[in-house]
Amino acid sequence: MKSALIVFLKEVRENLRDRRTLINTLLTGPLLGPLVFVLLINTLVTRELNKADAPLKLPVIGAEHAPNLIEALKQQRIEILPGPADAERAVREQDADVVLRIPPQYAENWDKGQPAQVEMILDESQRDSSAAVRRVQATLEAYGQRTGALRLLARGLSPSVMKPVVVAERDQSTPQSRSGTLFSMLPYFFILGTFLGGMALAIDTTAGERERQSLEPLLANPVSRGQVLIGKLAATTAFAMTTTLLSILAFSVAGHFLPTDRIGMELDIGAGFAARVLFVMLPLAVLLASLQTMVAAFAKSYREAQTYLSLLMFVPVIPTMMLSILPFKPQMWMYAVPLMGQQVAITRLLRGEMVAPQALLLCFACTALAALVVYFVTAHIYRNERLAISA
Repeated sequence: MKSALIVFLKEVRENLRDRRTLINTLLTGPLLGPLVFVLLINTLVTRELNKADAPLKLPVIGAEHAPNLIEALKQQRIEILPGPADAERAVREQDADVVLRIPPQYAENWDKGQPAQVEMILDESQRDSSAAVRRVQATLEAYGQRTGALRLLARGLSPSVMKPVVVAERDQSTPQSRSGTLFSMLPYFFILGTFLGGMALAIDTTAGERERQSLEPLLANPVSRGQVLIGKLAATTAFAMTTTLLSILAFSVAGHFLPTDRIGMELDIGAGFAARVLFVMLPLAVLLASLQTMVAAFAKSYREAQTYLSLLMFVPVIPTMMLSILPFKPQMWMYAVPLMGQQVAITRLLRGEMVAPQALLLCFACTALAALVVYFVTAHIYRNERLAISA
């Protein structure tokens, strides 16, 4: 193991002098994700809150047919505008988020005590208009319920007869668990940071040395190639885990700049969270380092290895996309699947839920077993004499 330690220190020392590796490890991986995330969340949340607080401009066709309804809309800070000549076209071309059309027979049906129909022209495919649509719908529904209650009272009936069942909601969510949806991409940032943190080192210690023709003299030393590989993987893992730790610290700081209190959420990334995440990410860092080194061993130049590993970067996306799109209930077997286990564990920790120690141990053990398998495959490649040949 002394030989592996010497190789480890050599690789760490050489790559600490490499500005490109330091940028990937200390800047790109851990800082770019939190910066983009904070800017994106702040922009989205601030925009939606400002739209909810600002008066809503609503084009209305046939406003003269329902003066009481128009007055009720105005009381809810909805500014009434003249309706466009072609409401459907105005909505399709995003000149208006929603248009309200009141037909001429509205007043007649209203006077008879019959349902008076109004039309909302909207486009559900336009996400930017969803807040305006929901606001108009809620106002119209509230106005209809209030009017219906007054009609029942005028006939000597209690409005409660229209509500034979009253639903009392008991929300079991907490501010931290509600943040699970908004911050569901955080586990991917941690995994991607681990990947990026070790990528430059994995390329340089294999394909880079082949290109510089320095790998052959290293392998010619009277040291087993397994020891050389262990030293290189240890250095790559160390850089990857450093990136992971910096990512956690960066997101813990970034959480203070997110408007979570304005939306009833909470992002708690403390020492306990960091310790558990680092525990489950350690075998994954070894697994990714082994995969990156194995792939880089097939490349004869730094640029070629970058191309291969850029394609490998899509592997962590698969479980993230699956778990983000498909609703799921955490099962014990999920922790046994590398990448998926880390995704599930970190997501539950972000929600403030308790993750059983045996689940964390299962995640660690199964990922470590997968890393061991990939290590043996990489070690077999390292025993090939053609590995050191750069041409």
